[in-house]
Amino acid sequence: MPEPTPPWELTEPEWRKIVGRARAGRSLRPASWPGGARCCVTLSFDADHETGPLRDSDDSPMRISQGQYGSRQGIPRIRALLARHGIPATFFYPAVSAMLHPEEIRAVADEGHEIGIHSWIHEANTKLPQGVERDLTLRSADMLEKLSGQRPVGIRTASWDFSIDTLSIIKEMGLLYDSSLMADDDAYELLDQGEPTGIVELPPEWIRDDAVYFNMLRFSGLRPYTPPSAVEEIFTAEFDGAYAEGGMFLLTMHPHIIGHRSRLPLLDRLITRMKKHEGVWFATHAQAAQWCKDHGGG
Repeated sequence: MPEPTPPWELTEPEWRKIVGRARAGRSLRPASWPGGARCCVTLSFDADHETGPLRDSDDSPMRISQGQYGSRQGIPRIRALLARHGIPATFFYPAVSAMLHPEEIRAVADEGHEIGIHSWIHEANTKLPQGVERDLTLRSADMLEKLSGQRPVGIRTASWDFSIDTLSIIKEMGLLYDSSLMADDDAYELLDQGEPTGIVELPPEWIRDDAVYFNMLRFSGLRPYTPPSAVEEIFTAEFDGAYAEGGMFLLTMHPHIIGHRSRLPLLDRLITRMKKHEGVWFATHAQAAQWCKDHGGG
């Protein structure tokens, strides 16, 4: 494989082509949300479970058990919390995670929550051989539909690793939305080399993700840990900003991370606080994306 061109030697057409891939187009933030609501809250859970170590070819029973915690304890607590509050959420499943826990994904879907694509085995798309990403993504969609009874309409790439081929795969599959890119706080339309695609981007962000504050690797010198109270403060500030602007508050969480006894209560308190605000619409990602596609960008 030839060495990549040094960035300072790129011609203008070359660097414009690079930045033109999956670029943010027109804003799709609507003037208002259903029922005249002021703010949209859309919660998501990436049900990675055991696929983290499996992706890394790590057969450590210790690390695999950490992933199993997400299914054994995290998901039941999350489902109970959502049921108690009477709100829907979106669950992104790697296909292998769903295959390991078929009863779980069917129960989540049957409770009215959305099932989204989240890779085959949490692979990094940018490290795959040519053509493999497409095959795995199509297989994942079919497997999730088979196990959940729900055909996915949206995708979140594993670790938000969006390759130069990902957008063409999403277009080929006719998906409604992606939730992997970070060019805005609110929904926008994806462009492909300046051309509108009709695909809605629901942007996540690392600061609205539980993993960056709580994750820990046993043999790493860097062991980040933030108290739940501080994470609650950050998430609350993000919601307050979205509410003030009439926008969208999208939160990304992981059952094996947020599902612990000391952490899930922060989500409970946050939901309780958000529900006290007048005009908050709790939606799945698919519901939010469809509303933005139909009513945004005017």
